[in-house]
Amino acid sequence: MKNLGLISIISVLFCFGCENPISNGNNLDSPDQNTLAQYFDNTGRSDVLSGGVKMIPIETSAGKFHVWTKRIGNNPRIKVLLLHGGPGANHEYLESFDSFFPKAGIEYYYYDQLESSYSDQPNDTSLWHIDRFVEEVEQVRLALKLDENNFYLYGQSWGGILALEYALKYQGYIKALIISNMMASIPDYMKYAEEVLGPQLDQTVLAEIKAMEAAGDFINPKYIELVSTHYYPKHVLRMPLESWPEPVVRSFNKTNEALYSSMQGPSEFGVVGDARLKNWDRKDDLSKIKVPTLTMGGTYDTMDPEHMKWMASLVQQGRYEHCPEGSHLSMYDDQEIYFKGLIRFIKDVDEGKFPE
Repeated sequence: MKNLGLISIISVLFCFGCENPISNGNNLDSPDQNTLAQYFDNTGRSDVLSGGVKMIPIETSAGKFHVWTKRIGNNPRIKVLLLHGGPGANHEYLESFDSFFPKAGIEYYYYDQLESSYSDQPNDTSLWHIDRFVEEVEQVRLALKLDENNFYLYGQSWGGILALEYALKYQGYIKALIISNMMASIPDYMKYAEEVLGPQLDQTVLAEIKAMEAAGDFINPKYIELVSTHYYPKHVLRMPLESWPEPVVRSFNKTNEALYSSMQGPSEFGVVGDARLKNWDRKDDLSKIKVPTLTMGGTYDTMDPEHMKWMASLVQQGRYEHCPEGSHLSMYDDQEIYFKGLIRFIKDVDEGKFPE
């Protein structure tokens, strides 16, 4: 999931040699190990002119639209498609991956889903449902020529819902699945927010939030302010709002608020009202996931870390990576642990070391 009203709050606050192998402890340990020259070689790539950007046509019930993708690097064995949160966020808050994936030799793709930032925004509510987004991901996969030999699907928050749903339908095309900071049940997420995280707030603040929720007054600026200033710095990103990394602020400022509100609700403080994701639950289907799967969570996450650990025990080949200092955006507030675990999983699958 992703934040909505933080926009107004934040706005107020305000060369190696060519033949050296990619190193820093994350080498591709195989006979065809990538060199820097190979990793950055764009020979024969159709996206050279655009710096890796490709607009992909998407067929929908409402017509044809285009979604934005951007490739970074080359690795014929490891290609990671990044599904951002929201719904209605964009790829920009994931730009911390630039500090870790290239030096690990991982080819990866940023991607803005339909209705998000650099992609088309038809503003058609008939397209705002999970099944349609799943088919969009499949069309993106085909256009990028990703397959079961190299396709690692990563989803963070809402992207984790989308990744899980995609895997349940199309896992034959996936080499490995990563679900970051997302539970397998929205009702369980709501219960966790209500029974565990909510009571940790200042009781006066909590009472005000609950009163406005009971009145359905979700667009009240005071509601957004209370959640943003008291809840988000504890559970979305554990930094003072004025210190949040620029890619996060930039991304959140571009949130498609209509899409976010329709599917998630007004904020990250659970799913309330008539949001479309309110009853989503895939706990009983986790055992159907056959591909190697990593779940990731943090101690202070808006999502229950014990639930995400449990998810890894239900899939057929699972591993859980815990970020002891992390929240919902653990790729920032527990960065070293987060990326070390993520890259280790990708490399272990690639090298046939998973499961242990």
